[in-house]
Amino acid sequence: MHATARAALRSVVGPGHFRETDGELVPYSRDATPLFHARPDAVVFPADTAEVAAVLDIATRYAVPVIPRGAGSNLCAATVASRGGVVLVLTRLNQILEIAPAELLARVQPGVTSATLAEAASRDGLLWAPDPGSRTVATIGGTIATNAGGLRGLKYGVTRDYVLGLEAVLPTGEVIRTGGRLHKDVAGYDLTRLLTGSEGTLAVITEATLALRTAPATAGTGVAYFPDLAAAGRAVTAIIAAGILPATLEFLDRACVQAVEDFARLGLRTDAGALLLFGDDGTSDTVARALGRMSDVCTAHEALDVTTAAEVAQAEALLAARRCALPALSRLGELTILEDATVPRPRIAEMVDRIDAIGARHGVTIATFGHAGDGNLHPTCVVKSQDDTDAVARAESAFADIFAAAIDLGGTITGEHGVGAAKLPYLTTQLGADQIALLRRLKTAFDPAGILNPGKLGS
Repeated sequence: MHATARAALRSVVGPGHFRETDGELVPYSRDATPLFHARPDAVVFPADTAEVAAVLDIATRYAVPVIPRGAGSNLCAATVASRGGVVLVLTRLNQILEIAPAELLARVQPGVTSATLAEAASRDGLLWAPDPGSRTVATIGGTIATNAGGLRGLKYGVTRDYVLGLEAVLPTGEVIRTGGRLHKDVAGYDLTRLLTGSEGTLAVITEATLALRTAPATAGTGVAYFPDLAAAGRAVTAIIAAGILPATLEFLDRACVQAVEDFARLGLRTDAGALLLFGDDGTSDTVARALGRMSDVCTAHEALDVTTAAEVAQAEALLAARRCALPALSRLGELTILEDATVPRPRIAEMVDRIDAIGARHGVTIATFGHAGDGNLHPTCVVKSQDDTDAVARAESAFADIFAAAIDLGGTITGEHGVGAAKLPYLTTQLGADQIALLRRLKTAFDPAGILNPGKLGS
Protein backbone atom coordinates (compact mmCIF):
# COMPACT_ATOMS: atom_id res chain seq x y z
CA MET A 1 0.00 0.00 0.00
CA HIS A 2 1.33 3.43 -0.96
CA ALA A 3 2.85 5.48 1.88
CA THR A 4 0.58 8.41 1.03
CA ALA A 5 -2.49 6.22 1.47
CA ARG A 6 -1.18 4.95 4.81
CA ALA A 7 -0.66 8.49 6.04
CA ALA A 8 -4.11 9.57 4.89
CA LEU A 9 -5.81 6.62 6.60
CA ARG A 10 -3.87 7.23 9.83
CA SER A 11 -4.94 10.85 9.81
CA VAL A 12 -8.62 9.90 9.45
CA VAL A 13 -8.88 7.43 12.36
CA GLY A 14 -6.00 8.74 14.47
CA PRO A 15 -2.72 6.96 15.31
CA GLY A 16 -4.33 5.05 18.17
CA HIS A 17 -6.77 3.36 15.81
CA PHE A 18 -4.40 2.48 12.98
CA ARG A 19 -2.47 -0.82 13.04
CA GLU A 20 0.34 -1.85 10.69
CA THR A 21 3.01 -3.86 12.54
CA ASP A 22 3.23 -7.63 12.07
CA GLY A 23 2.13 -8.38 15.62
CA GLU A 24 -0.88 -6.09 15.28
CA LEU A 25 -1.93 -7.54 11.93
CA VAL A 26 -1.79 -11.24 12.79
CA PRO A 27 -5.14 -11.34 14.68
CA TYR A 28 -6.84 -9.81 11.63
CA SER A 29 -5.28 -12.17 9.10
CA ARG A 30 -8.07 -14.70 9.63
CA ASP A 31 -11.61 -15.10 10.92
CA ALA A 32 -13.30 -18.18 12.41
CA THR A 33 -12.86 -20.14 9.16
CA PRO A 34 -10.02 -22.68 9.30
CA LEU A 35 -7.59 -23.08 6.39
CA PHE A 36 -7.99 -19.45 5.27
CA HIS A 37 -5.63 -16.66 6.27
CA ALA A 38 -4.02 -13.68 4.57
CA ARG A 39 -2.09 -10.74 6.00
CA PRO A 40 -3.67 -7.31 5.47
CA ASP A 41 -1.51 -4.24 4.94
CA ALA A 42 -3.22 -2.31 7.74
CA VAL A 43 -6.19 -2.36 10.11
CA VAL A 44 -8.30 0.70 10.90
CA PHE A 45 -10.97 1.26 13.56
CA PRO A 46 -13.27 4.13 12.52
CA ALA A 47 -15.39 5.90 15.14
CA ASP A 48 -18.37 6.96 13.04
CA THR A 49 -19.96 7.08 9.60
CA ALA A 50 -17.89 10.09 8.54
CA GLU A 51 -14.65 8.24 9.23
CA VAL A 52 -15.89 5.17 7.35
CA ALA A 53 -16.72 7.38 4.36
CA ALA A 54 -13.31 9.02 4.48
CA VAL A 55 -11.54 5.64 4.63
CA LEU A 56 -13.46 4.38 1.61
CA ASP A 57 -12.83 7.56 -0.35
CA ILE A 58 -9.10 7.22 0.24
CA ALA A 59 -9.18 3.53 -0.64
CA THR A 60 -10.94 4.20 -3.92
CA ARG A 61 -8.51 6.98 -4.86
CA TYR A 62 -5.48 4.78 -4.17
CA ALA A 63 -7.02 1.44 -5.31
CA VAL A 64 -6.61 -0.13 -1.87
CA PRO A 65 -8.81 -3.17 -1.09
CA VAL A 66 -11.05 -2.71 1.98
CA ILE A 67 -12.42 -5.66 3.94
CA PRO A 68 -15.26 -4.73 6.35
CA ARG A 69 -15.17 -6.74 9.57
CA GLY A 70 -17.07 -7.07 12.83
CA ALA A 71 -16.03 -9.70 15.36
CA GLY A 72 -14.64 -12.05 12.71
CA SER A 73 -16.85 -14.93 13.88
CA ASN A 74 -18.08 -15.85 10.40
CA LEU A 75 -17.44 -19.34 9.05
CA CYS A 76 -16.95 -18.69 5.34
CA ALA A 77 -13.73 -16.62 5.22
CA ALA A 78 -15.78 -13.53 4.36
CA THR A 79 -13.43 -11.20 6.24
CA VAL A 80 -10.05 -12.59 5.17
CA ALA A 81 -7.93 -10.06 3.28
CA SER A 82 -7.17 -12.45 0.43
CA ARG A 83 -5.82 -9.60 -1.73
CA GLY A 84 -4.22 -7.55 1.02
CA GLY A 85 -5.41 -4.04 1.72
CA VAL A 86 -7.12 -2.60 4.78
CA VAL A 87 -9.33 -4.43 7.25
CA LEU A 88 -12.03 -1.99 8.34
CA VAL A 89 -13.09 -3.03 11.85
CA LEU A 90 -16.47 -1.61 12.90
CA THR A 91 -16.55 -2.66 16.55
CA ARG A 92 -16.19 0.93 17.82
CA LEU A 93 -19.60 1.71 16.31
CA ASN A 94 -21.31 -0.20 19.11
CA GLN A 95 -24.23 1.92 20.32
CA ILE A 96 -27.90 1.01 20.54
CA LEU A 97 -29.30 4.31 19.30
CA GLU A 98 -32.98 3.66 20.00
CA ILE A 99 -35.48 1.03 21.03
CA ALA A 100 -39.03 2.07 20.17
CA PRO A 101 -41.58 -0.31 21.73
CA ALA A 102 -44.53 1.51 20.16
CA GLU A 103 -43.07 0.88 16.70
CA LEU A 104 -41.56 -2.52 17.46
CA LEU A 105 -38.14 -1.48 16.18
CA ALA A 106 -34.59 -0.68 17.17
CA ARG A 107 -31.85 1.46 15.62
CA VAL A 108 -28.34 0.22 16.22
CA GLN A 109 -24.79 0.66 15.02
CA PRO A 110 -23.11 -2.34 13.36
CA GLY A 111 -20.77 -3.16 16.25
CA VAL A 112 -23.60 -4.02 18.67
CA THR A 113 -23.66 -7.77 19.33
CA SER A 114 -26.77 -9.84 18.73
CA ALA A 115 -26.90 -10.86 22.39
CA THR A 116 -26.61 -7.24 23.57
CA LEU A 117 -29.53 -6.19 21.38
CA ALA A 118 -31.60 -9.17 22.51
CA GLU A 119 -30.99 -8.35 26.16
CA ALA A 120 -31.83 -4.66 25.68
CA ALA A 121 -35.02 -5.52 23.78
CA SER A 122 -36.10 -7.98 26.47
CA ARG A 123 -36.11 -5.21 29.07
CA ASP A 124 -39.02 -3.69 27.13
CA GLY A 125 -40.78 -7.01 26.71
CA LEU A 126 -39.55 -7.35 23.12
CA LEU A 127 -37.74 -10.04 21.16
CA TRP A 128 -34.83 -9.74 18.75
CA ALA A 129 -35.59 -12.98 16.94
CA PRO A 130 -32.41 -13.82 14.93
CA ASP A 131 -30.39 -16.19 17.08
CA PRO A 132 -27.03 -17.18 15.53
CA GLY A 133 -24.93 -19.67 17.42
CA SER A 134 -22.20 -17.07 17.97
CA ARG A 135 -24.72 -14.46 19.20
CA THR A 136 -22.60 -13.42 22.19
CA VAL A 137 -19.86 -12.11 19.89
CA ALA A 138 -21.51 -11.83 16.46
CA THR A 139 -22.16 -8.20 15.56
CA ILE A 140 -25.35 -6.90 13.99
CA GLY A 141 -23.38 -5.63 11.00
CA GLY A 142 -21.96 -9.10 10.45
CA THR A 143 -25.28 -10.87 10.87
CA ILE A 144 -26.82 -8.54 8.29
CA ALA A 145 -23.87 -8.87 5.91
CA THR A 146 -24.12 -12.67 5.98
CA ASN A 147 -27.92 -12.85 6.48
CA ALA A 148 -27.34 -15.05 9.51
CA GLY A 149 -29.89 -17.59 10.69
CA GLY A 150 -29.98 -19.48 13.95
CA LEU A 151 -31.94 -21.80 16.20
CA ARG A 152 -35.25 -19.93 15.79
CA GLY A 153 -35.15 -19.74 12.00
CA LEU A 154 -38.06 -22.10 11.30
CA LYS A 155 -40.67 -20.11 13.21
CA TYR A 156 -39.18 -16.62 13.11
CA GLY A 157 -37.14 -16.48 9.92
CA VAL A 158 -33.62 -15.16 9.39
CA THR A 159 -31.94 -11.77 9.70
CA ARG A 160 -33.25 -10.38 6.39
CA ASP A 161 -36.82 -10.71 7.73
CA TYR A 162 -36.03 -8.08 10.39
CA VAL A 163 -34.00 -5.46 8.52
CA LEU A 164 -36.22 -2.45 7.83
CA GLY A 165 -33.58 0.05 6.78
CA LEU A 166 -29.86 0.67 6.55
CA GLU A 167 -27.40 3.49 6.53
CA ALA A 168 -24.51 2.41 4.35
CA VAL A 169 -21.38 3.92 2.83
CA LEU A 170 -20.61 3.15 -0.80
CA PRO A 171 -17.01 2.45 -1.86
CA THR A 172 -16.90 5.96 -3.34
CA GLY A 173 -17.56 7.47 0.10
CA GLU A 174 -21.20 8.38 -0.58
CA VAL A 175 -23.62 7.73 2.31
CA ILE A 176 -27.03 6.30 1.45
CA ARG A 177 -30.11 5.39 3.50
CA THR A 178 -32.30 2.51 2.38
CA GLY A 179 -35.72 1.70 3.77
CA GLY A 180 -36.55 3.22 7.15
CA ARG A 181 -38.94 2.81 10.06
CA LEU A 182 -41.82 1.45 8.01
CA HIS A 183 -42.88 -2.17 7.75
CA LYS A 184 -44.49 -1.37 4.39
CA ASP A 185 -42.46 0.61 1.85
CA VAL A 186 -42.13 -0.34 -1.83
CA ALA A 187 -40.64 2.86 -3.24
CA GLY A 188 -37.81 2.01 -5.63
CA TYR A 189 -35.57 -1.04 -5.78
CA ASP A 190 -35.26 -2.91 -2.48
CA LEU A 191 -31.65 -2.02 -1.77
CA THR A 192 -32.07 -3.03 1.87
CA ARG A 193 -32.61 -6.63 0.80
CA LEU A 194 -29.78 -6.41 -1.73
CA LEU A 195 -27.28 -5.23 0.88
CA THR A 196 -28.46 -7.85 3.37
CA GLY A 197 -26.35 -10.91 2.65
CA SER A 198 -23.96 -9.05 0.35
CA GLU A 199 -21.00 -9.91 2.62
CA GLY A 200 -19.38 -6.50 2.52
CA THR A 201 -18.91 -6.49 -1.25
CA LEU A 202 -21.28 -3.62 -2.12
CA ALA A 203 -21.26 -1.16 0.80
CA VAL A 204 -20.32 -0.79 4.47
CA ILE A 205 -23.26 -0.82 6.89
CA THR A 206 -22.99 1.90 9.54
CA GLU A 207 -26.50 1.82 11.03
CA ALA A 208 -29.49 -0.54 10.93
CA THR A 209 -33.16 -0.12 11.68
CA LEU A 210 -34.46 -3.48 12.82
CA ALA A 211 -37.88 -4.98 13.47
CA LEU A 212 -38.59 -6.43 16.90
CA ARG A 213 -41.39 -8.72 18.08
CA THR A 214 -43.38 -8.90 21.27
CA ALA A 215 -41.61 -11.41 23.52
CA PRO A 216 -43.54 -14.67 24.04
CA ALA A 217 -45.00 -15.25 27.50
CA THR A 218 -43.23 -18.57 28.02
CA ALA A 219 -41.27 -21.28 26.26
CA GLY A 220 -40.80 -25.02 26.61
CA THR A 221 -38.32 -27.58 25.36
CA GLY A 222 -38.15 -31.34 24.92
CA VAL A 223 -35.74 -33.94 23.63
CA ALA A 224 -36.27 -37.15 21.69
CA TYR A 225 -33.66 -39.84 21.03
CA PHE A 226 -33.68 -41.92 17.85
CA PRO A 227 -31.81 -44.98 16.56
CA ASP A 228 -30.22 -42.85 13.81
CA LEU A 229 -30.34 -39.41 12.24
CA ALA A 230 -32.41 -40.58 9.30
CA ALA A 231 -35.19 -41.62 11.70
CA ALA A 232 -35.01 -38.22 13.37
CA GLY A 233 -35.31 -36.61 9.94
CA ARG A 234 -38.47 -38.56 9.22
CA ALA A 235 -39.92 -37.40 12.55
CA VAL A 236 -39.15 -33.79 11.61
CA THR A 237 -41.05 -34.18 8.36
CA ALA A 238 -43.99 -35.65 10.26
CA ILE A 239 -44.01 -32.80 12.81
CA ILE A 240 -44.26 -30.16 10.10
CA ALA A 241 -46.81 -32.21 8.15
CA ALA A 242 -48.97 -32.27 11.30
CA GLY A 243 -49.26 -28.48 11.10
CA ILE A 244 -46.91 -27.73 14.00
CA LEU A 245 -44.51 -24.78 13.63
CA PRO A 246 -41.96 -25.15 16.45
CA ALA A 247 -39.74 -22.35 17.69
CA THR A 248 -36.91 -24.88 18.01
CA LEU A 249 -36.25 -28.05 16.05
CA GLU A 250 -32.60 -29.00 16.18
CA PHE A 251 -30.68 -32.25 15.82
CA LEU A 252 -27.34 -33.82 16.74
CA ASP A 253 -26.01 -37.15 15.48
CA ARG A 254 -24.36 -39.77 17.67
CA ALA A 255 -20.86 -38.31 17.40
CA CYS A 256 -22.15 -34.85 18.38
CA VAL A 257 -24.15 -36.19 21.32
CA GLN A 258 -21.11 -38.05 22.65
CA ALA A 259 -18.84 -35.03 22.23
CA VAL A 260 -21.33 -32.69 23.92
CA GLU A 261 -21.85 -35.05 26.83
CA ASP A 262 -18.10 -35.49 27.33
CA PHE A 263 -17.71 -31.71 27.23
CA ALA A 264 -20.70 -30.45 29.24
CA ARG A 265 -21.89 -33.45 31.29
CA LEU A 266 -25.57 -32.68 30.74
CA GLY A 267 -26.84 -36.22 31.22
CA LEU A 268 -27.53 -36.87 27.54
CA ARG A 269 -28.24 -40.39 26.36
CA THR A 270 -25.14 -41.45 24.43
CA ASP A 271 -26.34 -44.86 23.25
CA ALA A 272 -28.79 -43.29 20.79
CA GLY A 273 -27.97 -42.60 17.16
CA ALA A 274 -29.44 -39.09 17.17
CA LEU A 275 -30.97 -36.43 19.40
CA LEU A 276 -33.83 -34.17 18.31
CA LEU A 277 -34.34 -31.01 20.35
CA PHE A 278 -37.81 -29.54 19.98
CA GLY A 279 -39.52 -26.56 21.57
CA ASP A 280 -42.08 -23.82 21.22
CA ASP A 281 -42.99 -20.48 22.75
CA GLY A 282 -46.19 -18.54 23.35
CA THR A 283 -48.88 -18.86 26.01
CA SER A 284 -48.58 -21.66 28.56
CA ASP A 285 -51.45 -23.59 27.01
CA THR A 286 -50.07 -23.22 23.49
CA VAL A 287 -46.61 -24.39 24.53
CA ALA A 288 -47.92 -27.38 26.50
CA ARG A 289 -50.12 -28.46 23.60
CA ALA A 290 -47.30 -28.11 21.05
CA LEU A 291 -44.82 -30.05 23.18
CA GLY A 292 -47.36 -32.81 23.72
CA ARG A 293 -48.12 -33.12 20.02
CA MET A 294 -44.43 -33.16 19.08
CA SER A 295 -43.74 -35.80 21.72
CA ASP A 296 -46.52 -37.96 20.29
CA VAL A 297 -45.21 -37.60 16.74
CA CYS A 298 -41.68 -38.55 17.80
CA THR A 299 -42.96 -41.60 19.69
CA ALA A 300 -44.89 -42.69 16.61
CA HIS A 301 -41.76 -42.36 14.46
CA GLU A 302 -39.22 -44.66 16.11
CA ALA A 303 -38.17 -42.44 19.05
CA LEU A 304 -36.35 -44.47 21.69
CA ASP A 305 -37.16 -42.00 24.44
CA VAL A 306 -38.95 -38.65 24.69
CA THR A 307 -38.86 -36.21 27.60
CA THR A 308 -39.88 -32.60 28.14
CA ALA A 309 -38.08 -30.18 30.42
CA ALA A 310 -39.99 -29.66 33.64
CA GLU A 311 -38.13 -26.49 34.61
CA VAL A 312 -36.55 -23.48 32.93
CA ALA A 313 -33.11 -24.65 34.08
CA GLN A 314 -33.60 -28.01 32.37
CA ALA A 315 -34.76 -26.31 29.17
CA GLU A 316 -31.71 -24.05 29.18
CA ALA A 317 -29.47 -27.07 29.67
CA LEU A 318 -30.99 -28.77 26.64
CA LEU A 319 -30.53 -25.64 24.51
CA ALA A 320 -26.96 -25.42 25.80
CA ALA A 321 -26.38 -28.93 24.45
CA ARG A 322 -27.15 -27.75 20.95
CA ARG A 323 -25.24 -24.48 21.26
CA CYS A 324 -22.06 -26.15 22.45
CA ALA A 325 -21.94 -28.75 19.67
CA LEU A 326 -19.15 -26.94 17.81
CA PRO A 327 -16.86 -26.25 20.80
CA ALA A 328 -17.44 -29.82 21.99
CA LEU A 329 -16.40 -31.27 18.65
CA SER A 330 -13.42 -28.89 18.47
CA ARG A 331 -11.88 -30.65 21.48
CA LEU A 332 -11.43 -33.81 19.41
CA GLY A 333 -8.64 -32.52 17.17
CA GLU A 334 -6.49 -29.59 16.18
CA LEU A 335 -8.54 -28.63 13.14
CA THR A 336 -12.34 -28.40 13.02
CA ILE A 337 -13.95 -27.79 9.63
CA LEU A 338 -17.60 -26.80 10.05
CA GLU A 339 -19.71 -26.30 6.95
CA ASP A 340 -23.37 -25.79 6.18
CA ALA A 341 -25.60 -27.01 3.41
CA THR A 342 -29.38 -26.92 3.16
CA VAL A 343 -31.84 -29.22 1.44
CA PRO A 344 -35.64 -29.24 1.24
CA ARG A 345 -36.97 -30.50 4.56
CA PRO A 346 -38.41 -33.78 3.21
CA ARG A 347 -34.95 -34.73 1.91
CA ILE A 348 -33.06 -34.34 5.21
CA ALA A 349 -32.88 -38.09 5.80
CA GLU A 350 -31.57 -38.68 2.28
CA MET A 351 -28.97 -35.94 2.68
CA VAL A 352 -27.79 -37.39 5.99
CA ASP A 353 -27.35 -40.80 4.34
CA ARG A 354 -25.33 -39.17 1.56
CA ILE A 355 -23.10 -37.33 4.06
CA ASP A 356 -22.35 -40.60 5.86
CA ALA A 357 -21.56 -42.34 2.57
CA ILE A 358 -19.34 -39.47 1.42
CA GLY A 359 -17.41 -39.52 4.70
CA ALA A 360 -16.84 -43.26 4.39
CA ARG A 361 -15.76 -42.95 0.75
CA HIS A 362 -13.13 -40.33 1.62
CA GLY A 363 -12.01 -42.01 4.83
CA VAL A 364 -13.03 -39.16 7.14
CA THR A 365 -15.43 -39.05 10.07
CA ILE A 366 -18.11 -36.39 9.71
CA ALA A 367 -20.40 -35.44 12.59
CA THR A 368 -23.62 -33.65 11.69
CA PHE A 369 -25.86 -31.30 13.63
CA GLY A 370 -28.07 -28.42 12.63
CA HIS A 371 -31.46 -26.88 12.15
CA ALA A 372 -33.76 -29.76 11.33
CA GLY A 373 -36.81 -27.57 10.91
CA ASP A 374 -35.46 -25.73 7.86
CA GLY A 375 -33.24 -28.42 6.39
CA ASN A 376 -29.99 -26.66 7.32
CA LEU A 377 -27.30 -29.23 8.15
CA HIS A 378 -23.86 -28.58 9.63
CA PRO A 379 -21.55 -31.44 8.66
CA THR A 380 -18.37 -31.12 10.70
CA CYS A 381 -15.03 -32.86 10.22
CA VAL A 382 -12.37 -32.89 12.92
CA VAL A 383 -8.79 -33.58 11.86
CA LYS A 384 -6.46 -34.80 14.61
CA SER A 385 -3.47 -32.84 13.35
CA GLN A 386 -3.60 -29.77 11.14
CA ASP A 387 -0.24 -30.87 9.76
CA ASP A 388 -1.85 -33.99 8.31
CA THR A 389 -2.13 -32.62 4.78
CA ASP A 390 -3.58 -35.86 3.43
CA ALA A 391 -6.44 -35.85 5.96
CA VAL A 392 -7.14 -32.18 5.27
CA ALA A 393 -7.24 -32.82 1.52
CA ARG A 394 -9.62 -35.76 1.99
CA ALA A 395 -11.88 -33.62 4.18
CA GLU A 396 -11.97 -30.86 1.57
CA SER A 397 -12.81 -33.38 -1.16
CA ALA A 398 -15.58 -34.78 1.03
CA PHE A 399 -17.11 -31.34 1.50
CA ALA A 400 -16.99 -30.68 -2.24
CA ASP A 401 -19.06 -33.85 -2.70
CA ILE A 402 -21.43 -32.78 0.09
CA PHE A 403 -22.10 -29.43 -1.62
CA ALA A 404 -22.70 -31.24 -4.91
CA ALA A 405 -25.14 -33.57 -3.15
CA ALA A 406 -27.04 -30.64 -1.64
CA ILE A 407 -27.44 -29.03 -5.07
CA ASP A 408 -28.49 -32.37 -6.56
CA LEU A 409 -31.26 -32.64 -3.94
CA GLY A 410 -32.57 -29.17 -4.76
CA GLY A 411 -30.68 -27.44 -1.95
CA THR A 412 -27.92 -24.88 -1.54
CA ILE A 413 -24.21 -24.78 -0.72
CA THR A 414 -24.93 -22.48 2.21
CA GLY A 415 -28.05 -21.83 4.23
CA GLU A 416 -26.66 -19.32 6.70
CA HIS A 417 -22.87 -19.14 6.88
CA GLY A 418 -22.45 -17.28 3.61
CA VAL A 419 -20.20 -17.73 0.59
CA GLY A 420 -17.06 -15.71 1.38
CA ALA A 421 -13.88 -17.21 -0.01
CA ALA A 422 -14.64 -20.70 1.31
CA LYS A 423 -17.70 -21.43 -0.85
CA LEU A 424 -16.73 -19.31 -3.87
CA PRO A 425 -15.46 -22.29 -5.92
CA TYR A 426 -18.94 -23.84 -5.77
CA LEU A 427 -21.06 -20.76 -6.40
CA THR A 428 -21.17 -20.95 -10.19
CA THR A 429 -22.34 -24.57 -9.97
CA GLN A 430 -25.36 -23.47 -8.00
CA LEU A 431 -26.21 -20.15 -9.64
CA GLY A 432 -25.03 -20.67 -13.21
CA ALA A 433 -22.78 -18.48 -15.36
CA ASP A 434 -25.51 -16.01 -16.35
CA GLN A 435 -26.41 -15.19 -12.76
CA ILE A 436 -22.75 -14.85 -11.80
CA ALA A 437 -22.35 -12.36 -14.65
CA LEU A 438 -25.29 -10.37 -13.27
CA LEU A 439 -23.72 -10.34 -9.80
CA ARG A 440 -20.56 -8.91 -11.32
CA ARG A 441 -22.49 -6.16 -13.10
CA LEU A 442 -24.21 -5.24 -9.83
CA LYS A 443 -20.85 -5.22 -8.08
CA THR A 444 -19.44 -2.84 -10.70
CA ALA A 445 -22.40 -0.49 -10.32
CA PHE A 446 -21.81 -0.18 -6.58
CA ASP A 447 -18.04 -0.44 -6.61
CA PRO A 448 -16.56 0.75 -9.92
CA ALA A 449 -13.00 0.60 -8.59
CA GLY A 450 -13.48 -2.94 -7.25
CA ILE A 451 -11.98 -2.13 -3.84
CA LEU A 452 -14.63 -3.53 -1.49
CA ASN A 453 -13.93 -7.08 -0.27
CA PRO A 454 -12.53 -8.23 -3.63
CA GLY A 455 -12.42 -11.94 -4.34
CA LYS A 456 -15.75 -12.62 -2.60
CA LEU A 457 -19.18 -13.46 -4.03
CA GLY A 458 -19.37 -12.40 -7.70
CA SER A 459 -16.25 -10.24 -7.76
